[in-house]
Amino acid sequence: MKINTVWAAYFSATDTTKTVVTQIAKELARHTGRPLETFDFTLPQTRKTPKAFGPGDLVVFGTPVYAGRVPNLLIKYVASVQGNGALAVPVVCYGNRHYDDALMELRNTLRDGGFHPVAGAAFSCQHAFSPSQNAGRPDISDLTIAAGFAYDVFQKVEGIADPTAAVPVAVPGNDPVGPYYTPRDRHGNPINILPVKPKTSDACTQCGLCAQQCPLGAIDAEDAHQVPGKCMKCNRCVKHCPVGAKYFDDPNYLYHKSELEDLYSWPRKTPELFL
Repeated sequence: MKINTVWAAYFSATDTTKTVVTQIAKELARHTGRPLETFDFTLPQTRKTPKAFGPGDLVVFGTPVYAGRVPNLLIKYVASVQGNGALAVPVVCYGNRHYDDALMELRNTLRDGGFHPVAGAAFSCQHAFSPSQNAGRPDISDLTIAAGFAYDVFQKVEGIADPTAAVPVAVPGNDPVGPYYTPRDRHGNPINILPVKPKTSDACTQCGLCAQQCPLGAIDAEDAHQVPGKCMKCNRCVKHCPVGAKYFDDPNYLYHKSELEDLYSWPRKTPELFL
């Protein structure tokens, strides 16, 4: 099949999904000899109108995994993106626990939006909550695997004569997808961190960067201590603050963070690839 443009499309609050998707798309552009374009829909202004692709586009489409699914505050926008016959490679990045139904959900959402999903992948990356859990990933080993995967995708795409006749790539997960993963305390009781929002220390200089960079536009641009909007706990504000003034101190959040570090830092999970 003739490819006109390769796209790296992603939501990536802390750049891990961006790194994986860009590596795959960059290698696909090299193999196909076609230009590489980027659609970064992390910030709210990029999601004001649905993005439209078309025949001849090959879109590596990546999202993070939140509680085993595509983030619930993001899925509505993903569903609005128009494939119009474009080929898609859904990619999910998760924090070494498991991606559960996220890849299935992303594949199905893209398929229903007019894409032809021809391949898929799940990469274990550094968790947004923790600087130590899966630290440094994706690393050189992950990116080497991503590059090899891109070549395999290229070979598959070369053999597709009629994308409308292609069966969507088979990926793991429940179909229809199951519920979101629920963190629990040591007694098995559910932990609810949905209402949790970041705090701001006195080190804050009111530079406004956190408000500008918040993927949900949740932080008050005039006073960074105020978070009137919904927070998805992506930790972009924590990791991007130039003076380290943003933090989370909710006991349930910290318990869940500790649980992730203690139970899911090992063994190292390798990328799972589907063609």
